[in-house]
This record gives sequence, C-alpha cells and structure tokens, in this order.
Amino acid sequence: MAGPHHALIVIDIQNDFCPGGALAVAGGDEILPRVNALMTEAPVTVLTQDWHPADHASFAENHAGAAPFSQIAMPYGAQTLWPAHCVQGTRGADFHPALRTDADLILRKGFRRAIDSYSAFFENDHTTPTGLAGYLRERGITELTFVGLALDFCVAWSAIDAAKLGFRTRVLQGACRAIDLNGSLDTARAQMLAAGVGLEP
Repeated sequence: MAGPHHALIVIDIQNDFCPGGALAVAGGDEILPRVNALMTEAPVTVLTQDWHPADHASFAENHAGAAPFSQIAMPYGAQTLWPAHCVQGTRGADFHPALRTDADLILRKGFRRAIDSYSAFFENDHTTPTGLAGYLRERGITELTFVGLALDFCVAWSAIDAAKLGFRTRVLQGACRAIDLNGSLDTARAQMLAAGVGLEP
C-alpha cells in the first residue's frame, strides 16, 4: 500500500448490497477478505454507508406504478429507480458483519429524501458536497484507492469525482463487484479511464 498521503475508500459494503440483500450485487461478499486485508495496510481508511430514509425519491415503491430499474427524470437529471434498500436503522443498511469497521471515518450518504447520492464526494446533482474532500485534504491525503460496491455505480462515481477533484485515483477492480445494468459496467469503465482513474486488478 502507498505511503502516508494515501487513503483507502471502501464503498457501501452493506447487507442490502450483498447476497440475500434487497439490492444484492452478485458476489458482493466475495471481496471481503481482500478489503479487510487492504484496510490493515492503509494509513487512512474511510467507509461509506448508504443511509436512505424510507420515503427516498430513488425507491421505485415511492412512485406509483413505477418498476424497479426503470428511469425517471429528476431536477438533477435521469434517476434509476431502485428497490428500497439501505433504509436508515435497518439490518439492510448495516455493514456486512464480516467487514472490518475500525475505519478513520464512516461517511453516510443518500440521507436527503429528494436526491440520490452515488458518489462519496457529491450528491447526484454533482454540486452538493458530502464533506469528504475537505476531510481528506485536511489529513494531507493526495492518493486514493477505491474498493467496494457497486463498481459501475457508487464506486465509479466516487472515483471519477475524486480524479476531478485532483486526487491521484485508482480502483482495484478485483476488490469490487458490479451490477452491470444495461451495459453500465462497460460505460463506467470507459468514463473512469476518460477521467484519469487507474483501473487495476
């Protein structure tokens, strides 16, 4: 693992994104041994946690007649409607029990009812910050490694924002798993590469 200016960002390894969860990512729990080992090596570690209110605007059940994985237009752009997941205070929102949680920071996101939040840095309007960039800069962090779930949504959006913010950024694809919704994985990889994100095994 890199030197003292490096941080490991672990994205959303929560029960609802692992097998048996409400929005399960295939093989989501398979990455846990590697992620835990990486946390041992990293000088700074951050865990992100999806933390939605039950009436969140991204849940299909909160839109009459809408099917999960369909899309609607929101003021900030197109929004995929998801099955209800990671509802605040539920077991589904908890970290997977095998995940190390002795991180330097746990960042909750997606708690604003009217806007989704894939990225660890900004809400989906791309302008409302979470505060993570400021935290990392005050810790002297310049290099970031991303792992977690899902590669083609929250991991990719976080990594792209990190690169745009000037952090040296890489994604360890073997320590991630993807949803791959309608080709979203190939799209996300292309967008990460275009943003200057390093994609590694």
